[in-house]
Amino acid sequence: MKKIRSLALAGLFALFATPLFATTFTESFTNNPSLDGWQVFGDTNLFQWNSTNQNLAVTWDSSQPNSYFYHPLGTVITRNDDFTVAFDLQLNDIISGNEPGKISPMELGFGFLKYTDATDPGFVRANAVNLAELDYFPLGYYVYNNKTNSIYPTFVPTFISTAYDYAPDLFSPWIVTFPKGELVHVSLIYTAGNQTLTATFQTNGVDCLEIPPVMLTDYFPTNSDFATDMFSISSYGSAGDLYDSVLAHGTIANLAVTVPPPPVHNLSGSFTNGLWQVQFISRTTWLYTLQSTADFQTWTNVSGSASGNGTNLFLPDTNAPTRAAFYRVRADRP
Repeated sequence: MKKIRSLALAGLFALFATPLFATTFTESFTNNPSLDGWQVFGDTNLFQWNSTNQNLAVTWDSSQPNSYFYHPLGTVITRNDDFTVAFDLQLNDIISGNEPGKISPMELGFGFLKYTDATDPGFVRANAVNLAELDYFPLGYYVYNNKTNSIYPTFVPTFISTAYDYAPDLFSPWIVTFPKGELVHVSLIYTAGNQTLTATFQTNGVDCLEIPPVMLTDYFPTNSDFATDMFSISSYGSAGDLYDSVLAHGTIANLAVTVPPPPVHNLSGSFTNGLWQVQFISRTTWLYTLQSTADFQTWTNVSGSASGNGTNLFLPDTNAPTRAAFYRVRADRP
């Protein structure tokens, strides 16, 4: 947990909370994106900032390890959270079958992952959990009864829950071929109210591709959910995947991601009737607990857990103040 705010009162008390990130973060690639919080995991050579063209040159290469150009969200995104994503994509070339024997297509990924899952050494995209992304598959093939069959190119808005539920639960039945060498503006809108993700694709302001929306309630059980905490342009490796491969080159520009605010913000604290309490703006679907420490080694719950209400929430330390204490608010998704 990073320290983002310190409030000293009488030299005795300090407050800590989760980091505050902007609800919307944009990247024009005018400046080095690493200065704006973007990071690379895996093969850094797959993601090259082009300062002249003000874009990100991306190589999707399944022969390399799982690699991500990503931005931490500072919060957790689930099926109960609205989000939007927009970016300009130019795809210069793409093939499957670039690895011997792996003739089925592997996806190019644009969306949300859970960092601890995605960066695990054993992570295989075909068996992933906690994912919400738009995937593009090139033309590929599969062999059945000694006959080679085509798998046609397609875009698929994909959700995978913690329990391996998929939406959609079958490979996309619609054929969508992304135009090579053209700049296409991609827009994703997920609305938690109806559990639906829609995607649009435009060139010069005119729709150029069309795919149907995906509604989670058609596929996920009511109690199934995903939990993600980073946005990523993803090049998935094929290690552990016997069938799929991809090699593609393109650019990303004018990237914008909008997510809900962090679970704790506008944090403050004060004494009330001789006891210390904090107040902050909470979010619904989160559970909050006030914790205290004197040495930053052991944290102790000093309040009961309280459900967020979307407005000001008060958490009091039910114990009398000690000589020195440091507080933090723990926020969990039930």
